[in-house]
Amino acid sequence: MIVWKYKLWRSASVAAVLGLAACGGEAGENAAHGEAGEAAVSAGGGEAGEASIGEAGGEHGEAGVATAYAGLEGADRTALRIQHLRGFVLIAEHVLRDTGDVAAASTLIQQGVMEVYDPATDQFGSLDVAPLRRAAMAGERPALELALRESDAAFRAADVDANQAEVIVRLVDVAAGIYQHVMVDGAVDPIEYQHSLGAALAAREALTAHANGLRGRNARAYQEAVAELDRFVSLWPASSAPPQPATYQQVLAQSSRVRLALSPYL
Repeated sequence: MIVWKYKLWRSASVAAVLGLAACGGEAGENAAHGEAGEAAVSAGGGEAGEASIGEAGGEHGEAGVATAYAGLEGADRTALRIQHLRGFVLIAEHVLRDTGDVAAASTLIQQGVMEVYDPATDQFGSLDVAPLRRAAMAGERPALELALRESDAAFRAADVDANQAEVIVRLVDVAAGIYQHVMVDGAVDPIEYQHSLGAALAAREALTAHANGLRGRNARAYQEAVAELDRFVSLWPASSAPPQPATYQQVLAQSSRVRLALSPYL
């Protein structure tokens, strides 16, 4: 049985949309970035809101996400934040492609912006999320598709010189940390499923994007990491949660194999 969980961030999202309509342009954007964004974090917590800055955070107090950020500083922390947000965009792209559900894709982007970006806006380097935010709040397919295409270049341009292997294993930790709440008392939480899948997709994209550097350092380790991370992502068979998803134990075990494959770089 799949149970939809109506998180408190949804109320903040509606408030942000109303603020944009009332104030227009940048004023509405600032409303979402400020009071509405803060409301989303304080009310719902979120996987990456308070958790990403080292507190328990999250509706469940998801320590796995807090742990993923613990001890990271400088470029490594910036790279993880950027790629964590990228995961929400990637899962939104998959949902839009697979289902055509513009509202669901827009919602995922708004979740990412409010839960990952808004609590730490000064730690994303040169990344500008305003176009994505506006398109997600408007909820119109042409504008959303354009913003998604343009965001690819924006994320690449914001890339920083970091220990990418460390970023990848931290994203895998994020995915596994969220996944422990996908199955609760026999019910499937499709929101947590998509958030965890987004982090897994972001980890794989980071591995692919930095293939040349990682392969140059250790070709065998890179190939093993690719294989293990592909197996990790395959534990999410679709962009929407199936009635019987993989168990948390399966996800956790495979996350350990990914970390072991990347250990020569760490």
